Amino acid sequence: MTRPVSPDQTYNADYDYKKIFIEELRPKVIVLRLGHRAERDKRITTHVALVARAFGARGIIIVGDKDPMIRSSLEKILSKWGGKEYFEFKEEDDYKRVLHEWKKDEKRCVAHLTMYGIPVDRIISEIRERCEELIVIVGAEKVPREIFELADYNVSITSQPHSEVSALAVFLDRLYEGRELYLYFRDAELRIIPDHKRKIVLKEKNINI
Repeated sequence: MTRPVSPDQTYNADYDYKKIFIEELRPKVIVLRLGHRAERDKRITTHVALVARAFGARGIIIVGDKDPMIRSSLEKILSKWGGKEYFEFKEEDDYKRVLHEWKKDEKRCVAHLTMYGIPVDRIISEIRERCEELIVIVGAEKVPREIFELADYNVSITSQPHSEVSALAVFLDRLYEGRELYLYFRDAELRIIPDHKRKIVLKEKNINI
């Protein structure tokens, strides 16, 4: 069965066979972007934030240079594509304070993504079962040695050099076992209807699913 969404389109009935809401994704994840440099890392840090949102994290903490452009870019995405009702953006100066406060609760964990860590497939089940809330650290510049000690888990996404953006995406996908791919943003103004041939982007008022 199809539903009309405009005079010249029909609704793709395959679209809404599965939805996952943010509260169904556990553990709750906050991404900590460590060592952001405003001039050098602007694009990559923005992509880290976008991956965090799209793959089911609840927010991002940026430690490093203050960078209003990242906040502005993220707020535009949240406004149009959803997530502003829960996704938090914070800037902090002291990562040690953030991590020490976080770890006061024994149900909270810290995972650090590094090529030197334990392969993700060997450790992800333990993380999923043990941790109710999780900070995931992705570094920009060289990560201080102390991070390896503060982290409960040092996790590798392959033991090869590559992008922190890809590392975060793979980690979250393994953590949530692919369910985040069906994440449904209740507050989205725009929504894509998957189609084999066409680009269909609808304003929320035109679709009720």
